[in-house]
Amino acid sequence: MDVVYINGLFTPLCKAKVSIQDRGFCYGDGLFETLRASRGKIFRLEQHVDRLLNSLPHIFIDLPMTRHELMVVAQDTLARNKYKEAMIRLTVTRGDTLSNIKIDPDTSPTLVVNIGAFTPLAKSAYKKGVKIKLFHERASLTSGLSKRLKSCNYLSNILIRKLSDENDFMEGVVVDPEFGVTEGTTSNVFIVRQGILKTPPVSPYVLEGITRQVVLEIAREYKISFIEERISLEDLLKADEVFITNTGIEIVPVSQIDSQAIGNKKPGILTGFFHDEFLKCVEAEKNPC
Repeated sequence: MDVVYINGLFTPLCKAKVSIQDRGFCYGDGLFETLRASRGKIFRLEQHVDRLLNSLPHIFIDLPMTRHELMVVAQDTLARNKYKEAMIRLTVTRGDTLSNIKIDPDTSPTLVVNIGAFTPLAKSAYKKGVKIKLFHERASLTSGLSKRLKSCNYLSNILIRKLSDENDFMEGVVVDPEFGVTEGTTSNVFIVRQGILKTPPVSPYVLEGITRQVVLEIAREYKISFIEERISLEDLLKADEVFITNTGIEIVPVSQIDSQAIGNKKPGILTGFFHDEFLKCVEAEKNPC
């Protein structure tokens, strides 16, 4: 039986409840993190927790927990569930209050930690690459913020993914008329052109993904040239290689964008290299020296 953590208590998933007045339910007023665990070890737990705790002040939520306490809760919740390979979600909302958009500073936030089985992407996706669909529109952003946050308000992402799925595309990527290529509904975007790795810079339009960070760490370690700068539509379509990243899918090659094939229509050498090295990072965390 799955076990969930809610505000200091562990409870069976079938009995877990959050108030209908919780602002996460009413307005999507909160943030979340999605983490992956293997054999009891959560990959990059510290970075996920840091991103969450560093983001909460931007939306005026004060979570009364230390970094260490939050990490312990995540590990403890994982241990109470019997998944060898798992996905973990940490959700923090503004809490239970009257249905009014005004922020009440006395409201205690809601923290939920829940666990589910990890379902890997089909192996064919890594061998053949996937198709992504482009959406030429203004990228959504949270007004007043200078950085992209993992907001519980995911409606725009959900609609783009639905439209992508209906047309047999794995992912949808927004191309903003001014900023250029931004990100996928749940992924960061990378291109390779003449041996140089490029990805859009972190901004109000682009989340600083944890897997994105790992890719750049690998590039630094192996002295692979990379640039964080604007990617135009032309840059994307003329790339030798394109790949997308996130915690659940890792590093996935893109072989087609809309109706256009990318590169030589199959996963590129650097994409494969980054994925191999990423998997080594995961193994290293599972088996520390």
